[in-house]
Amino acid sequence: MSKLQIVFWTMTGNTQIMADFIADAAKQAGAEVAVCRVGEITAEEALKADILALGCPAMGAEELESAEFEPFFEQLLPHLAGHKLALFGSYGWGGGEWMRNWEQQAQDAGANLFREGLIALERPDADAMTACEEFGAALAQF
Repeated sequence: MSKLQIVFWTMTGNTQIMADFIADAAKQAGAEVAVCRVGEITAEEALKADILALGCPAMGAEELESAEFEPFFEQLLPHLAGHKLALFGSYGWGGGEWMRNWEQQAQDAGANLFREGLIALERPDADAMTACEEFGAALAQF
């Protein structure tokens, strides 16, 4: 059984909704899942999981949240080589540039990325929730 650690940051709750749907589906698919906000775990603790899923919405000019999440991700970067990693988050404007940049950073660090990052516009609608469930179920088998 894979151990999946989901770490997220949210301001409006949209990314937490995504995290919860991903977690529930991964559990149903047989993964051992832990979910927490970014301030509740250290990078060292997060890296102990077989699979790490990170959730952060687009902020500012399509950037990661800079006060908590980006510093956490920067701590992870030197240790991501070969690590199984999934990315997800919500956005309210733009076309997903923050996710493409985030994916590139992870790839450059040598992470073993799971699919393209999963994004949802604003509050996840029924289609986005279904996508989160599919993402979580597949992630459990990654």
